[in-house]
Amino acid sequence: AWMGDLPARQRQPIPESSLSSALQAAFTLLFKYPPRVFAQGVLTLAPVVPVSALVVVLLGVSVAASLASRRLQGPGRADRIVLTGARVAAFVVLAACLLRPALALTTAVPQRNVLAIALDDSRSMGIPDVSGSGRLAAVQHAFSDSSALVRALARRYALRFFRFGAGATPVPGAAALVASATRTDLANALTSIRDQLADVPTAGIVVVSDGADNGETDLAAPLADFRLRNLPVYTVGVGSERFARDLSIERVDVPATTLQGSGAQVMATVGLHGVGRDSIVVTAEADGRVVARTAVVATAERDVVKVPLRIPPLDVGSHVINVQVRAVAGETITENNSALALLRVRPGVERVLYMEGSPRFEFAFLRRAFAGDSAVRLVGVLRTAKGKYLRINVADSLDLVDGFPSRREDLFRYRALIIGDIEASFFSGDQLRMIADFVDHRGALLIALGGRSALAEGGYAGTPVSDVLPVTLAGRVADSGVVSLRVVPTSAGALHPALQLGATADLSAARWDSLAPLTGVNRLGPLRAGATALLNARADRGAVFPVLSVQRYGRGVAAVLGAQDTWAWKMDPRSAPQDRTFEMFWRQLVRWGLDQVPERVEVTAAPEHLGPGELVALQARVADSAYAVVNDAAVIAEVTAPSGAVTIVPMDWTMHNDGIYAARYVVAERGTYRVSVRAMHGRDSVRSSAGAFLSDVRGADMDHAELRSALLQRIARETGGKYYPLADAAKLAGDVEFTRSGIIARESRDLWDMPVVLFLFVGVLAFEWGYRRWRGLA
Repeated sequence: AWMGDLPARQRQPIPESSLSSALQAAFTLLFKYPPRVFAQGVLTLAPVVPVSALVVVLLGVSVAASLASRRLQGPGRADRIVLTGARVAAFVVLAACLLRPALALTTAVPQRNVLAIALDDSRSMGIPDVSGSGRLAAVQHAFSDSSALVRALARRYALRFFRFGAGATPVPGAAALVASATRTDLANALTSIRDQLADVPTAGIVVVSDGADNGETDLAAPLADFRLRNLPVYTVGVGSERFARDLSIERVDVPATTLQGSGAQVMATVGLHGVGRDSIVVTAEADGRVVARTAVVATAERDVVKVPLRIPPLDVGSHVINVQVRAVAGETITENNSALALLRVRPGVERVLYMEGSPRFEFAFLRRAFAGDSAVRLVGVLRTAKGKYLRINVADSLDLVDGFPSRREDLFRYRALIIGDIEASFFSGDQLRMIADFVDHRGALLIALGGRSALAEGGYAGTPVSDVLPVTLAGRVADSGVVSLRVVPTSAGALHPALQLGATADLSAARWDSLAPLTGVNRLGPLRAGATALLNARADRGAVFPVLSVQRYGRGVAAVLGAQDTWAWKMDPRSAPQDRTFEMFWRQLVRWGLDQVPERVEVTAAPEHLGPGELVALQARVADSAYAVVNDAAVIAEVTAPSGAVTIVPMDWTMHNDGIYAARYVVAERGTYRVSVRAMHGRDSVRSSAGAFLSDVRGADMDHAELRSALLQRIARETGGKYYPLADAAKLAGDVEFTRSGIIARESRDLWDMPVVLFLFVGVLAFEWGYRRWRGLA
């Protein structure tokens, strides 16, 4: 037999959801089989006579039909063409039957394969949004042992039921579900089920879920593996894709760490569904104590709104931040009205190096601004003459005696560098490259200030330092004079934690409006791609340009502050003597940059919020004293449980990324866990700052709890399965019969005897006869 096969990607299923039951019945009547059979089959031909013989006969029939048409009384040319075409078409229908078309199908051998049914048992399955009952009850009814669907599946397969949340475990059936899992990790659940069924022939996996996947595992890898194994995943979606009325905390962004004595800005993303124009109250608690509250007016035009919340300085350690939105009447669920996050406050003192080329007020005022800061030590070096330096807050009499550090280890002891009004030629080529590496490799903060010998006017264009800066620098230009600058925050700057000068956004904006103008002598180029302007300035001549801009560069952050006299805010005669705007601005800017600076050993835990019994992935990045990553260190993690019990967890190099070590830990208690990492490399031993993660019974499963059908459709599409709403789950029984996984049989289903073939043949003959009668042709 001759078989014609179409590529798999061309055999797209017919979307039955778009066909009514009546249309499907009509389709089956005409074409013998329902649409799903055609979707799974491959067209084959098994001619009963050679194809070449059929071609010869077709040519002969065409000639004979043409001659017969000529013998009719009175036909015109058009009549002969129509009649010949109708007679040839009738023969073509017969010839198509002689080609014996069929559908080649692969079907599971009855009772020789396992079909896995994975049922979501997370907390979000308890939401009552399915026909007046909970999702869990609807799933238990549809997949109970006595349901028509399960009985139909059991006639062909050995069924294996699993419940899943963060992982997957076997259960006797749907009645065992309790909707208690605190996380849904679809990737991990699918992988776990595949591994547990590795030794038995498996026809496919049925996943019944709301798709509220909040796991940390990427789906791409397991889906690719399922595709290679030809193991289809059929997904059944449960729940509403959009709640009629609901407030939710979609996301809470907190700094990774914050320095002792610093406040923190928490950005809450609030979901607004069907709440009209109500006033929404958002509250932040730290360790159970209310520390911030703000009101937002909802609008019909927005589905989400970002709400900044300012947390006052907290004690050193890890603090549980609970962001809540007050419930409104008629909400579908209220469990997603709050979200937890961890804020870690680290102790000082952190050293900042300030290099200034000549005496000026900016240097003096910055010294005073940080003099009372117990967590930040500003180490100042002021060039007073050639080879002579005034050193402030140095470690000892030999520290920085030659001005700027000449060794990487000496510079890398600092976490931030401020370059004032000093020309590029002061630094050697190695020192300029070292400054760039200070940001790129060390991950430190660099702030370049304006001045007559700074930036482009100081000859920094074309140096390694210019590549780091967020604005482009032109070559040296002639002195263009002093330009008055009235600064105003950009839209990004208005939300930036470094620029908050008031207790509220309105007070902060009013304070910026009242500040004295600054002056500038530098010509700044446009922003680089990826840079962000925080403060814009309008010069006397009307030009607008960024006066404060930032960008990430490598592992660090670089900023340009193009004004030369921010001290003018302190000396403004309109300000009260006790006004602290200047100090507040500089402390917040430097502390924000310091919060971005990594340690030699960094530890992270993912996820940061989970439930008891779940697995947390610990990861550490280890670098030497020059901040070059090392792969041969001995690394251990010390995990301290809420009860105080300490567990030593060895960490191994991952081999996928340089300097990255990983381990796993199972959470047993509720509360805040602390984790620190100790790395030993040769004689060098260093410990990380403390990390943390949170365990509680809430977990993260109620986040984004609406039905995510797009994700479930993706899983089915990429594995060769199919997606069904729960109401259409009964169609699953007919579709899972056709599979390429497990123990299968190949069968061929004839198409030549489809009713549509007979209707077509009779229709062509009736048309030919009717046409002759209509035209009066004998």
